[in-house]
Amino acid sequence: MKRSSGGILFQTPLLVSHMNEDQAHGTLLGLACGDALGRPVEFKTPNGIADRHGTLTDMVGHGTWNQPAGTITDDTEQALCIARSLVEQGRFDPDDVADRFVSWYDTNPFDIGNMTRQSLERLQQGETWEEAGQRVWEQSAEGSNAGNGSVMRCPPLAIAYADDPETLVQVSRQSSQITHVDPRCTFGAAILNCTIAGLLRDDPAPLASALELVRSDAPAELVNALSPIANGGDPGPLSTTGYVIDSLQTALHDGLRSESAEAAIVTAVNRGGDTDTIGAIAGAVAGARFGVGDLPTRWLTAIHAREELETLASRLATRSQ
Repeated sequence: MKRSSGGILFQTPLLVSHMNEDQAHGTLLGLACGDALGRPVEFKTPNGIADRHGTLTDMVGHGTWNQPAGTITDDTEQALCIARSLVEQGRFDPDDVADRFVSWYDTNPFDIGNMTRQSLERLQQGETWEEAGQRVWEQSAEGSNAGNGSVMRCPPLAIAYADDPETLVQVSRQSSQITHVDPRCTFGAAILNCTIAGLLRDDPAPLASALELVRSDAPAELVNALSPIANGGDPGPLSTTGYVIDSLQTALHDGLRSESAEAAIVTAVNRGGDTDTIGAIAGAVAGARFGVGDLPTRWLTAIHAREELETLASRLATRSQ
């Protein structure tokens, strides 16, 4: 893979964050719990889930992708790639993250989005991380060019850069651009991460603060869709498609308005559709909001990679490298 000169732009070291470590653990483990709970019912309708499970509240095996209970998907696997890179490099290095994505792709994952797959194949062929995602985006028609594949994996950056919102916006957008260049995706990642960082800093209005930070540059469609949630209003009908704005609107609604982390994830997953990704995003938000102690023990004991997620969350929060 060609190395990019662009990575030098982000030599900022990880900041020492003073967040409650329980919330950092909650962010990554909430993401994994939402991912794993939603995995067996991905693409199912709400009625289809209800017919089979009633309200799905426990990790179950098989179903979509035919995997054991607690199995994580590309959502958490890519988040792990970012978290490992941040810990080992001590900063955000897009070249290193891209390399890790390619190494993960080489394991033949059972679940991967189209834009991510196409971008990683271009990286394999020697394109830089700036080139690969850009080329895929330019060749993708509207309706298939702004998926949720980069927002689902980005929360480790929110922990690492929780105390530096401006840098967090930059690195979030760069992390998205490796596979998803559309501004709705890049700014979507920035808004999600700044919201999570606000929760970790105990900001009383984290989504509103995130939107204010990017409002002058972010696509109006994205800001307008999320503003009612930030303002406590009615966002209207919520959709569970893989379109990045739909996914963020639904997941942020459930993550910020539910009464517990468990309720946020259960609500998001039982809506059907792109259940693993919307569950993962809602779980990261609710986990940051309530902390890992609010996630059910029965979920945590089932989660694959739980121990590594806990270790990475601690190291990102304390920079104990």
